[in-house]
Amino acid sequence: MNETEQITDMAREKKAARVTWVGFFTNLLLSTAKIIAGVVGRSSAMIADGIHSLSDFITDFIVIIFIKISSKHEDSDHPYGHGKFETFATMLISFALFIVAIGIFYSGSVKIYEVLNGRVIERPTYLALIMAAVSIVVKEILYWYTIIVGRKIESPAVIANGWHHRSDAFSSIGTLIGISGAMFLGERWRILDPITSVIVGIFIIGVAYKLARPSIQELLEMSLPEEIEHSIEQKIQATPGVITFHHLRTRKNGNTFIIDMHIKVDPHSSIVEAHDIATHVENNLKAAFGKGTQINVHIEPYLPKEKQA
Repeated sequence: MNETEQITDMAREKKAARVTWVGFFTNLLLSTAKIIAGVVGRSSAMIADGIHSLSDFITDFIVIIFIKISSKHEDSDHPYGHGKFETFATMLISFALFIVAIGIFYSGSVKIYEVLNGRVIERPTYLALIMAAVSIVVKEILYWYTIIVGRKIESPAVIANGWHHRSDAFSSIGTLIGISGAMFLGERWRILDPITSVIVGIFIIGVAYKLARPSIQELLEMSLPEEIEHSIEQKIQATPGVITFHHLRTRKNGNTFIIDMHIKVDPHSSIVEAHDIATHVENNLKAAFGKGTQINVHIEPYLPKEKQA
């Protein structure tokens, strides 16, 4: 790895760490404030929202650790690098979201059951209402900040963490609606508070699934999406000297692609000429998909009279 790539990797790690530390301390303060506001303000939805923010705080810590590991260079034990650690972090975040969602859903369901069996829910206070509004603004700002940085450095873990912030903002919107209904529509409508908790739980389960699916596919080394493979095929075939190709295999490793293929060239080409063709294939693919793309090209002679493998 050359010096420029090392600097790029270091800058990527620093940007990922910076945005995650901002989220870490924001979530620590916000989750504490929400839980206190929920207890003092008599709102189960706000307490559930605070626990959700606490899960953001925990996933921030996961991202900080795994981004540092994934930024390490290739070594004898990890010849393809450490990119899968970042994917693993994304999966952990999605699982954390799922567990939190189940907890929120269960807590809200129990309170709905209790209300239907005669329990009276206390009226939430303005403290819980104000905290919900503050949370929406803060978490939406944090979402956009995290997503912009995550896309810029092409980090799936940072992007996943951004969606965790967005799910918290949506959670707070639901909390705001539930608290407002419980406060202003009368005692019979106070059940809206735990109903909101259940709805928020269902929403977070959906977010967790959307994050988990691609990370699990990557860990299982599923091929790249069809449109990306089609683009790869076009660039291989467009390389001068490549007559045809086969055995194309692709997969994702963190924020980089791994591409293996067999190309067929003129059987009368010298070793140097065939090597140059393979190098051109590599350069074309790296120009399209990034310098970190890992490519393995196997060269074969093109023999049209023989059965092609």
